Amino acid sequence: MELYDTVRLLVDLPEEGLAAGAIGAVVHVFDRPNLAYEVEFTDERGHTITQIPLTPDQFHPIAPSDV
Repeated sequence: MELYDTVRLLVDLPEEGLAAGAIGAVVHVFDRPNLAYEVEFTDERGHTITQIPLTPDQFHPIAPSDV
């Protein structure tokens, strides 16, 4: 995963207002203490819903054509 890759959420995160299937973008990569990715989720107007660190098992990458 690299910065600005598009990802699809695999788990529900109701405390963040997100359901599995939500689409976001990687905005930061953490390699310590464990691998994690800061992912930004936006609404249809481009306003940020939330920005949250996720572990690799909580999402999967998708091609921009699959959005």
